[in-house]
Amino acid sequence: MEVNRRGLLAAGGSAAALLAASREAGAQTRAETLRYVTGNVINTLDPTVPGATRESFGLSMNVYDRLAAFGRRQFEGNWVFDHNSIRGELAERIERSPDGLRFTFVLREGATWHDGTPVTAEDVKWSLDRTVSARSLAPPQMQLGSITRPEQFRILGPRAVEMLLDKPDRLALSNTCVPYAIMVNSTLAKRHATADDPWALNWMRDNAAAGGAYIVETHRPGQQTVLRRNDAWKGGPLPQFRRIIIQTVPEPATRASLVERGDADLCIDLSPSDVQALSQRGRVKVVSIPQTNGFTHISMNNRMAPFDDLRVRQAIAAALPYQDLFQAALFGRGRALFGAGWSGSPPSSDFPQPMPLRQDLDGARELLRQSGHPNGFSTTFTIGVGISPWAEPMAALVREALGRIGIQVEIRKLPDAQFNTAQAERTLPFYTEGGTAWLPATYYFFRLYFTRPQRWNFASFDNAEMNALVEQAQFETDPAAYERQAKRMIEILNEQVPLLLMWQPLHEAVMAQNMDGYTYQFYRQADFRDLRRV
Repeated sequence: MEVNRRGLLAAGGSAAALLAASREAGAQTRAETLRYVTGNVINTLDPTVPGATRESFGLSMNVYDRLAAFGRRQFEGNWVFDHNSIRGELAERIERSPDGLRFTFVLREGATWHDGTPVTAEDVKWSLDRTVSARSLAPPQMQLGSITRPEQFRILGPRAVEMLLDKPDRLALSNTCVPYAIMVNSTLAKRHATADDPWALNWMRDNAAAGGAYIVETHRPGQQTVLRRNDAWKGGPLPQFRRIIIQTVPEPATRASLVERGDADLCIDLSPSDVQALSQRGRVKVVSIPQTNGFTHISMNNRMAPFDDLRVRQAIAAALPYQDLFQAALFGRGRALFGAGWSGSPPSSDFPQPMPLRQDLDGARELLRQSGHPNGFSTTFTIGVGISPWAEPMAALVREALGRIGIQVEIRKLPDAQFNTAQAERTLPFYTEGGTAWLPATYYFFRLYFTRPQRWNFASFDNAEMNALVEQAQFETDPAAYERQAKRMIEILNEQVPLLLMWQPLHEAVMAQNMDGYTYQFYRQADFRDLRRV
């Protein structure tokens, strides 16, 4: 990474802004203040508002409580979230009925909102009603756990709320852990509700009605947000940092320079090449964790010729130089999802897992001949501007490799908004992108990415057997039967190759050398609550 003079000047200005923010926020010691720089924007304090950025999701996890939270575990020497371990957050205790139809949440005694008022069961009921009723991002997510209507939530007493299901759902409890499932100070929020906005979405975009580990002290969207520790928080161990300064610094070189010089403590959105350069110079700590709940893919539109022909998809799968693509895009910084040695049934029901994808140019040419394209065809391969640092070198190699079997590829680079729209409308024939599942159960991945005509079905895949398996697995209570269903989903993916799993990129946090406790979270943002200075 090369930092030019302009970048250094910008870094100096950003460092000054960080120091000024620290003084404005209050006289805290350097050890008690965490300075975090990001290239992106916290555009709302309410993560359920349509258009909320991932940075807004991350902020909400530190500012709001949910009834429950995922635990964490060690993975290859680092901390990662553990979706198989669920603990109470605002709930002191969670009781589940033997039939899996009733969850009782007993609230923490003495829990208060940021304004000092007590948390009540009525607040929790209103918050849960909001997740299924508001015109927001929350209802579609909650529906994936069979949480769909206010009648499912009942107040049992001053500190107890019940959630009822029509039938057992594997991910019902997990959905109470996601960023959308925020617990809201209903008395405060309702003061700002209107007839047209009964859930105070407009007011909560710029104001918090929360009770989590951190209090929003100042918020200037696109510039800076300052948090103050909530010393009355009951949802977990009190965080070490008393103050968090979050600053948007658009220039990557400036962000890198700020951390390397010690003017900022943490950044998580640098490019692989920048991270590699910083790591080699040795003045920062780099925590590198595979994004175990996500994958990068190359998708082919299964409803658009010629990709509606299985043999064409198989030919492309056989033509690509996977290891070369991995090195060109990410310098090998990640976990490969190609080159597996299995055939037929996969070795486990885990997903994503490495698939038996490898280059075979002769086989690719024969498949093209069988498909009626002995001389190949022409197509476009689309990437978004936002992912171009890794997608452009990948695209160049895709074009070169497919040219060897007669497929002529034109590379298109679209602005992110245009790329996202075309992806959502499923009009892209051939492209690359990434996907992440908040709830990384195998059936959830397949429901989200391989069924239904919706935004995340990248390849417009429609397979009757897959659809049936996903529906069965959601409510399957027999572990052995679920294992069989999940493995069969993976088999179908391998047989039909609607898209190609490429790799899981590294989530890389660049931080001061005296920082510790970083946890990779399913929402891919910094959790300030676990961080500490050592």
